[in-house]
Amino acid sequence: MDKNAVLGYATLIMMAMGLLLIGLGAFRYDDVAGWGFAAVGLGFFAIAWVFNALKGRV
Repeated sequence: MDKNAVLGYATLIMMAMGLLLIGLGAFRYDDVAGWGFAAVGLGFFAIAWVFNALKGRV
């Protein structure tokens, strides 16, 4: 497995975790904690975007 495959799998895992955290924030926690879960989920999306941008350049 080369570096690009590792970055691809990391991107998929980060996107799945981001969706899970945003879903937890939207549907499970109605109070202030939901905003925190959603913010962290968006952060996971941002990191996944960086991983995807690095794919092919490393």
